[in-house]
Amino acid sequence: MYEAVIFDLDGTLVQTEKLKAASYARAAIEMCPRSITEEEVIEAFKEVVGRSRQEVATFLIDRFDLEAPAAARKEELGVGTAWQAFSQIRLRIYDKMLADPEVLTSHRWPHNIELLHRARRASCRTGLATMSHREQAWRVLTVLHLQEEFDFVATRDDVDNPKPHPEIYLLVANELGVPPQKCLVIEDSPTGVQAAKSAGMGVIAVTTPFTRDAFRKIDLIDRRWIVDDPGELPATLNECLRVKEQEKSKQES
Repeated sequence: MYEAVIFDLDGTLVQTEKLKAASYARAAIEMCPRSITEEEVIEAFKEVVGRSRQEVATFLIDRFDLEAPAAARKEELGVGTAWQAFSQIRLRIYDKMLADPEVLTSHRWPHNIELLHRARRASCRTGLATMSHREQAWRVLTVLHLQEEFDFVATRDDVDNPKPHPEIYLLVANELGVPPQKCLVIEDSPTGVQAAKSAGMGVIAVTTPFTRDAFRKIDLIDRRWIVDDPGELPATLNECLRVKEQEKSKQES
């Protein structure tokens, strides 16, 4: 049986991936307003959802030929590279979004939050493993009144390697005092699922409009553990727990 449930944050507990996509799009348009549409950038963002700021910014700069306009802002923003300049412009926009509590509360994912509460009621250890930086992660958790729901929270600031590297999940498992094979991860992106799998953990992927197509294009995990309809999440979880219990019984027999 699983002894801990570890959640991703962005895209899993709250639709911040949607807000991030919009912030990248508006930053790109700010630098090159006549040649890029918000819809184009958001669609491209789906290809790198869940990855680090550097990876996302570099990808979008290359895709939309933003190297020159981004580099032109380096001195103004006090950074050394074009991707950092683009990222700083994007962060200013994103921080304004997060400053409005109503924006966050209206973008929460109630099905996954209810699963978190269910895990707490069942006395499971709970953890958070997010590629958001600590300040932004705690802002989101505080607004959603979830800051007390986790036994341990790990952010991008706590690890050297971003997802899909398993470092952050192994860190959370270690801090929770639970072996990786007894941890169940709730993720929304292929990048996060790969990180959980590489850590040797069970994983359920609850997809979003930003990640659904990606899961259909790759054979990453058993289709039974991919949830496209939030209404199916409780049944999928119960089946996952049943299979885990069967595996345990076989090992003991």
